[in-house]
Amino acid sequence: MVFLMAAGAGYTVYSLGDQALVIDYGNRIDEQVNRRVLQIFNQFRLEPLPGIIEVVPAYSSLTFYYDVAAFRGTDTAFEQCRAIVEPRIATLQESAEENGRLLRVPACYDPGFGTDLKEIAALKQISMEEIVREHCTVTYRVYMLGFLPGFAYMGTVNERLALPRKDSPARVKAGSIGIAGRQTGIYPFDSPGGWQIIGRTPLKLFDSSREEPAYFRAGDRVQFFPVSKEEFRALSIKQDELS
Repeated sequence: MVFLMAAGAGYTVYSLGDQALVIDYGNRIDEQVNRRVLQIFNQFRLEPLPGIIEVVPAYSSLTFYYDVAAFRGTDTAFEQCRAIVEPRIATLQESAEENGRLLRVPACYDPGFGTDLKEIAALKQISMEEIVREHCTVTYRVYMLGFLPGFAYMGTVNERLALPRKDSPARVKAGSIGIAGRQTGIYPFDSPGGWQIIGRTPLKLFDSSREEPAYFRAGDRVQFFPVSKEEFRALSIKQDELS
């Protein structure tokens, strides 16, 4: 692995295996950094460069997967990829404008769905109603998708609700809303999970038959609003009918 500092650019460049290059702005959750990452990602998506197969954004980094065979010459494929990627990044002016959508997400916080609610309330010494209120007060940013198809990492949770991951993963139902650290997210499928579960949404977050399979996109803003168990069931039926 080759680590190179980009002078004055605020990022580190390194190889990931022999077919990928990473532009890393530091291991942190920072909205301004994430805006920059998504701006670069969207630019390369709209105007791809020869030899670049795919660009994958994360919280504060981008991974450029390249076709080694497309880069021939005395320099390595990594060095040639870097030579075309960095000049493009340098020409992009930072912008506060984004095209992220504002999405309102129904959530049922009944203890039958929020399986860790009671323990969280006891740990934090606040009521379950306060947990719901705090979780629904914030408008969250979708920083990235990962872990599972359609799983959106959102932030930032109010400090009062910041929680550690579980010591060991448990089985989690699709639609379960969890908290880990100061992040919140929704499991798109039944799966093992280590986040603290506070509720569930009836929305189908990933469907390969849709033109855009994932419900969320990086850069979206999300507001949760509480629904009753009866409303949850009605919305679940509606989702099934739309599938």
